[in-house]
Amino acid sequence: MNRLDANKSTLDNPYGIPVNIFANAAVKVEPVAVEELSTLLDLQNTLAEIQSVDPDFFVGTAGIEQVAITPDFHKGKGIPIGTTLKTKGFIAPQAIGKDVNCGMRLYITDLKADEIRSRLPELKKAIRHIYFYGGREIPITPNQKEALLRNGLIGLLDTWKETENEGLWKFYDAVQQEKDIDRVMDKGSLTTGGIFEGLHNYAKHTHKSYDSQIGSIGGGNHFVEVQQVQNIMDGATAHAWGLKKEAVVIMIHTGSVSVGYPTSTHFIQLLKSIYPKNIRHPENGIYALPFSEKYKANWDSFWMSLYNAANFAFCNRMFLGLMMQRILQEHLGDFNFELLYDSGHNMLWKEEENGVPVFIHRKGACPARGPEQMTQTPFLWTGEPALIPGSMGASSFILAGQGHRESLSSASHGAGRSLSRGDSLKVSDDIFEKFMSEFHIITPIDPNDPQISRRSDILKKWKDEIKKEAPFAFKQVGPVIETQTSAGIARAVAEVKPIFTVKG
Repeated sequence: MNRLDANKSTLDNPYGIPVNIFANAAVKVEPVAVEELSTLLDLQNTLAEIQSVDPDFFVGTAGIEQVAITPDFHKGKGIPIGTTLKTKGFIAPQAIGKDVNCGMRLYITDLKADEIRSRLPELKKAIRHIYFYGGREIPITPNQKEALLRNGLIGLLDTWKETENEGLWKFYDAVQQEKDIDRVMDKGSLTTGGIFEGLHNYAKHTHKSYDSQIGSIGGGNHFVEVQQVQNIMDGATAHAWGLKKEAVVIMIHTGSVSVGYPTSTHFIQLLKSIYPKNIRHPENGIYALPFSEKYKANWDSFWMSLYNAANFAFCNRMFLGLMMQRILQEHLGDFNFELLYDSGHNMLWKEEENGVPVFIHRKGACPARGPEQMTQTPFLWTGEPALIPGSMGASSFILAGQGHRESLSSASHGAGRSLSRGDSLKVSDDIFEKFMSEFHIITPIDPNDPQISRRSDILKKWKDEIKKEAPFAFKQVGPVIETQTSAGIARAVAEVKPIFTVKG
């Protein structure tokens, strides 16, 4: 690595690929993650080998054009988390991860934090019932399920009357939802002509049912968090977005959960099967799907599956928001509930440069496009909102993208891990207990339940899962944000602090 300035380094490589790593001196950069990144670049050599033995595999020359690394960069599985990859002539499905369109959604309210804190015991009970104990009440007809997979949020807007006033749909305001669509990346609606065969079991049913997937948070670092605006850093942008100091906001982090996984698993096997038989398979297990006539059917099938899963993720985050709206409204009365933005950070985009298609892969990286890239949205004067959570219990930040070219218009999607999940389990119980005494976390397990408190086996498993995502397992979010603001990737608009977090 060669440090160019206080916030940016480059990575030497034999292929001459521009690789920019954004991390200031206070951000820990793992050698193992740099090694994984270096190995990823060897894909360039693999592409050349394929073209030498099978000239029809790609159309023209295929290659990695540019790589940008965000400061929450850490080791993944073959491709580091925090990587944005620009390619030509091919895509690498593994470069977006298995949780397709994992991303963030943020609502702004006019509630007071003290109102929420004073009602926490009853809110916790309602949250466990609705999020975890069968209280979601989201009936979906076969037509609605097909509509959401094919057309995302617009699909639901077209079919919501089929379940009007049933369960959670009572909180679905079609007029507001139509306005909100402009505040969702790609309008939350990636239209596709069919449903991927790997999702047929999920999609196929003949009657209205209560879906077991939609409205699920998922595991790991996913959450629904009620927060309070702590600081405003950019008053003009905050005003334009409706953010006020001490306002209560709701941040949601999840993706396509189990719906996205079949698509990823299927395509990894497919890519192995079409790989030329007479050359070595890549050591890091990263395979290319060619943009060529020879594999057009596979190409089209992949994009259909990607869009199905991404559409599900947009709808999933929307329903998770409605679930929290219902809980707070039933206990605190009516309040304003307005969407700021929703965007994915595990996703793939088609773009064009000088008339040539290029493909932008983001794995654990928020789009942070500038005003000139947001002309057809409400953010044409401010740039794209980038929602960056800290670790559990720490501050999160709301930024405005500046369309920074060397970062491929990408910001981090969090603070980034500093300890593996395995190593985080070794942290002292005293540190863990101190964290738990200061923070409100709501999970399916209530450790204070008399029936649970006697079960040491259940409590240990519960504690271990929280330890894996506790603050001591992550980098400090401050230097991560400072790197990006100083580098010109995004402007800091507001800092928010958690009131409580819901985790699956």
